[in-house]
Amino acid sequence: MAEVKNKQVVLKEYVSGLPKESDFQLVEGSIALKVPEGSNQILLKNLYLSCDPYQRMMMNETISSIFGTYTLGAPIHGYGVAKVLESGHPDYKKGDLVWGYVIWEEYSLVPPTQIHFKIEHNDVPLSYYTGILGMPGMTAYAGFFEIGSPKKEDRVFVSSASGAVGQLVGQLAKLLGCYVVGSAGSKEKVELLKNKLGFDEAFNYKEEPDLDAALKRYFPEGIDLYFENVGGKTLQAVLLNMRVHGRIAVCGMVSQYNLDRHEGITNLVQLIFRRIRMHGFSVHDHYHLYPKFLEFILPLIKQGKIVYLEDIVEGLENGPAALVGLYSGRNIGKQVVVIAHE
Repeated sequence: MAEVKNKQVVLKEYVSGLPKESDFQLVEGSIALKVPEGSNQILLKNLYLSCDPYQRMMMNETISSIFGTYTLGAPIHGYGVAKVLESGHPDYKKGDLVWGYVIWEEYSLVPPTQIHFKIEHNDVPLSYYTGILGMPGMTAYAGFFEIGSPKKEDRVFVSSASGAVGQLVGQLAKLLGCYVVGSAGSKEKVELLKNKLGFDEAFNYKEEPDLDAALKRYFPEGIDLYFENVGGKTLQAVLLNMRVHGRIAVCGMVSQYNLDRHEGITNLVQLIFRRIRMHGFSVHDHYHLYPKFLEFILPLIKQGKIVYLEDIVEGLENGPAALVGLYSGRNIGKQVVVIAHE
């Protein structure tokens, strides 16, 4: 069978510090649009790609995370939405829409293990399956409810609050009846948190010379639950402002991903003094909750009780810029790259 052209984004150089667009390259490969005879693989047309903070760790030469590392000269990968063109596996058929772990290219031949779920609900934007209905949504849901053990009227702090995960955590906390404050890196994002996403308060951490003082201003009685997305100086300040028996759900530490050496954290003795439970988690351990999550979240979206901000760029060729922009906070909401519209 004749092969067709297949644009791909490959990693050209391993990254030190902040990633640059020049670390990536758009190349033109080729692929036969056919599943090999006897194979259980699935041929996909990739539609939407998710840009996520964890991908920075995969740009390092040495493996430094549970995600492994990218291979130089090979297409990068991450979460996304795709359409099945042909299937050698009985669970999938031509025309199915799926989300899972996809490759940054136009067409892919993948094993069934890379597909997480078939998309059964297409009465919401398909791009939502890169965000609120995909990995970030599951992360927010599992991290907040399963790890955070929230209670009504808890005082909740969310860092990186306008990001793909943080914006949903804040809204879930508000729906539960919590007092919620978020931090973000621009005036525009702070306004969105307060006016669009329903946070009680929000602040620009870049304008706060003393994060400890800022947290005392917003949480005079202390923090019950901190949803951790950034680490570093924010975590140090939070530890001084947690209430006794407070909980910290550790989702990410994006301030550390571009550093050659991670910053040490002081104030850890507060874990003892305040009997704080600090719990790191990975969404991979919680995908069994996905059907329950969908049942919970879909009505809230359709009723307008939860909103979701997306920052969408068109074209695989614009993927590297979108991904790199994530680490300087250029995006407003969930960063999505559209390869093709369904």
